[in-house]
Parts: sequence; structure tokens; C-alpha cells
Amino acid sequence: MKTVSELKSLLSRLDGRGYKAYRELEGIYRLAPELSFYLDRAQGDPFAAPSRVRVRLAMAEARFPAALLSNQVRKMALQDYILRAFARELKALSRPRGTGGSGLYRVDAGGQEIIFRSGCLVEEEFVEVRFFMGLPAAGRRILGQTALSMILEEIPRAARALRYSFHPARELEAFVDLVEDVEYIRGQLDDLGLVAFVGDGAILPRRSGVDDRPLKEGAVIFSSPPELRVKLDTRHHGSVSGMGIPSGVTLIVGGGFHGKTTLLEALSRGVYPHIPGDGRQWVITHSRAVKVRSEDGRFVAGVDISPFIADLPLGRSTRFFSTEDASGSTSLAAAIMEALEIGAKVLLIDEDTAATNFLIRDARMQALIPRDKEPIVPFVDKVRLLLRDYGVSTILVLGGSGDYLDVADRVIALDNYRVYDLTARAREVGRRLPSRRQPEGGDSFGLVCPRRPLPESFKPRRGRRERVKTRGLREIIFGQEVIDVSLVEQLVDDSQARTIAEIIRYFGHHLAPKGVGLREGVEMALELIRQKGFDALVGYPAGDLAFPRSFEVAAAINRLRSLKVQQLTD
Repeated sequence: MKTVSELKSLLSRLDGRGYKAYRELEGIYRLAPELSFYLDRAQGDPFAAPSRVRVRLAMAEARFPAALLSNQVRKMALQDYILRAFARELKALSRPRGTGGSGLYRVDAGGQEIIFRSGCLVEEEFVEVRFFMGLPAAGRRILGQTALSMILEEIPRAARALRYSFHPARELEAFVDLVEDVEYIRGQLDDLGLVAFVGDGAILPRRSGVDDRPLKEGAVIFSSPPELRVKLDTRHHGSVSGMGIPSGVTLIVGGGFHGKTTLLEALSRGVYPHIPGDGRQWVITHSRAVKVRSEDGRFVAGVDISPFIADLPLGRSTRFFSTEDASGSTSLAAAIMEALEIGAKVLLIDEDTAATNFLIRDARMQALIPRDKEPIVPFVDKVRLLLRDYGVSTILVLGGSGDYLDVADRVIALDNYRVYDLTARAREVGRRLPSRRQPEGGDSFGLVCPRRPLPESFKPRRGRRERVKTRGLREIIFGQEVIDVSLVEQLVDDSQARTIAEIIRYFGHHLAPKGVGLREGVEMALELIRQKGFDALVGYPAGDLAFPRSFEVAAAINRLRSLKVQQLTD
């Protein structure tokens, strides 16, 4: 470990030299007795991706109470809080100082969701944050004194956020307590017979389609209907009241623009804890809830969609269905079967993003087109079999078909953004106006067939170099393949996409050659991160990764157009 004197001497010698000479600065520097600065990778050009750096403070100086680290959930929440505080401090110091990204800092601190991230580590011996800095230059000449000021003055100033004494104690503890209580409730849902909980007082609408913060003005505060109101005990917040959505088949109905989709979107995001003040911090959904939708044109590899779709014209089998250009119905059938393969226990579906011919086939259409001429078994005829055979619940936003009233356990209505339980009324309507359609789902749901990706699926090289990168939440670039993840709706953070890209690389190198199945392999990769951290996955101290769910990892692999699979049978 080098001293401050050595840092000063080195930067004095580098001042005015070509930018690539910053590589000589890589290493570890002790800025204070208990504070160390790590320059892990110096960028090669002021216009290139910024340099990867870390700062570490000994726990003897950080002094975070053991109570904030008493379990993994609390530790994750503490790390998230520290990282956000550090990011605020650096943002105030970040400013252009030369060409390209000179003088700028970037911290991957996340958005409204609280997710296990690589940017902060709290260990028994130290607290560490990881971030990015643009080493300063004039043209492509090193600005040594400016770099010295950034490292010796600004970074230690921001590093105050690594000390417990820097933070408002009550605010910090409330943040950690909230996350623990959210996960505590999530862990109770199965035993309570619930698949989701929406706390009274929640603010569900967002500011816009590109701003995930709560609506500032005019939002209707959520209030649970008496028939669905439950009170759940927590460890830190006493008893919390709200709407409990029971397991089974739940319809969300109501007029257009009355808030149905907003509620479903909140439930979809409710698989993650949210920051205090988000408005959805008490929207808590089963950890294995998956939002599925139609996706015209998507790639599908070897999925058994026969529970929903019989053999297609020209004798095309649907027991090993592959296509480069799925339709609305086949893509939704594949999405459901892929989710079930990974272990989904709740399906979230919005009629606005689901193929109509997949959801319904009414009595008149049954009379017009005989069953033997229609390969699609509508979801209305499979939803209860899915519940009976696999214990998988469904929450479905629906405004256009009353046929689902016959299969629903619960009907929730939205009227001017207020929630009502219309279950009794829906049953009365069903008795008074029978649908007259004939069930077409058969005696069972059908088989969920696991698959294993073949090694030749994974080709990350483009020329001589491996090429694995992401473009926000839109695309993952894997070699010459572009994986479109723009409609994987529960992928919520760019850093999750980066982690998924690395998991795909890892799967190809280490798991596919061993014949590991898709579900098992995804879980193995995620368990590696849980046990050994993100660095074990990527091989270096990464500062911009976040933990994805198994469903979104599998969804990306399933969209890899070079994917080849083998079905696994008993």
C-alpha cells in the first residue's frame, strides 16, 4: 500500500504526460490511518468509460452498530443506504474539469427499488464503496494537480458517508427497519394464504412513464375494501393494515383509465422493497410472482406449449416449440411455460398486453369455429387447472370478457382509482347471465417440461474478443447476438441487466458444458453471488452490478437467438 507522499510524487511526475500514463497510478493508497483509496482500473482515454475506483474505511472508524447487520436483509438495506448517501455527497462535488468525462463522478446507487448491489460492502472489518471517476485531462494530457485534489480532498469528504456518525441515526434505522419489515411480511404471505399485500395509504401512480417517483399532486390515496382488509404484524411498525389478495384467481376489473393497470404495475414492482416515501413501500408481492405478456416477434427455443396450443397447421408440433417470430398467442404461451419452468407461483397478466385469442374464446366463436379447427386452448379454461395442479395463482386485469367471472375466486374493481370488492356481485351476474360457452381445457393443465441449454448456444466472441455489454434495459449484447429484454417488465435496473449479461457468460463457460438445466444453472449462478459476492461472478471488483431474480435471468437466456435446448424428461 502506497502513501500520500508517493501519490503526490507520482502525480507530479505524470502531470502533462499522455493520458495513458494514468495506468501507472493503479494501486492502493492510504489516505488516512483508517482510509484507503483503490484505483483498480485507470481509463485509457478521457472519452472512454471512467476509471474504476474504491474507497475503504476500517470498521473501527465506521462504527456501524451490530444491530444494523444482524441478518442479511438488514445488511443489504444498510449497504443500500450508505451507497445512496455517498452518491449524494459525490454528486455535489462532481463537475467537468477538462476534456471528456474529466472531473466527473458516478455512483451506481439505484432508483426507487432497494436491491442488493455491488457498489457497497459492509464487512466485519471494513466498509467499502465502489464508484467511477473521470481522471482529469486537458486534451489528452494529464492534469496531475487536479487529480490530486479529487483524490485527497473530495473523495475523503464524500467518504464521511462511510461513518455511522455522519448519518441521522433515526433515519438510517427507519430505512433498515422498513426493508426488514417488508421482507418479514413477504415471508408470511404463503402461511396467510395471500399472494400480495397493498398497504393502506399507498400512492400507486407514478409521475410519468419515464419517472418512477410517486405522483406529486392529485394521487388518490389507497384504501383497502373492508372485505379484503387485513392487519399484518411487523417487527418494527406494529400492525400494518391493507388489502390482502388471496391465493387463487383474482380479477381486477373496472372502466378504462380507472387505475387497473396502475394497480397491477405496483404489484409487479412489489417483488422488490422500495425506499421510504416511494408510496409503494408497503406494496408487497410474492417473491415468485411473474408478469407475463405477449411479445410479437420474440424468439422461442424448445418450449412445450402444448397445454395451451395443440399442433399447428402443417403438422408443426407444440411439444418442442421453436420459432424466430412468435405470434401474440404463442409468445404468451411460451412466457407462461417458461415462468412455470423456473418456479413461478403467481402470474400477473394485463389484457392490454395479452393476445385476445389466448385469453378468451366465447360461445359464439365456439359455435362458428369447431374445437378441432382451433389449436388454442384459451387461458380461461386453464387458469383453474393451473391452480389445482401446480398451486399457481393468477392476478388478471380484465375489462372485456365476462367469461372469467365463472373461474374467479375474487373480483376487485377500480372506480376512480378507488378499490372495491365486487366478488358477490360478480357471482350474481354469473348466475343471472350464464356464459353458455363450453370448457375446452381438458382434465389437467398439462406438463411443465424443464430444459437444459446446450453449450453451443453461448458464443460471446465477436472476432477474437468476447463481447458482452448492455444498452440500458433494452438490450443485452452477447457476441453477435442482440437479446431484446425491453419487454421483460420486472427487470427494473440497468445494473441488473449488466449482471444478467455476466451470468449468461458464466453459464456458457461453466454450467452449460456440464449439462446443467436452465433452472438449476440460474440458481447456481445466483447462489454464487449470494455466497461469494459479485466479484466471484465477474472476476474483479465491480461497482455497477445489482442482483436480478431468477425469472429475469431465465427470460434473457430464453431470448438469446442462438439458444439451443434439450428437454429433460424423467
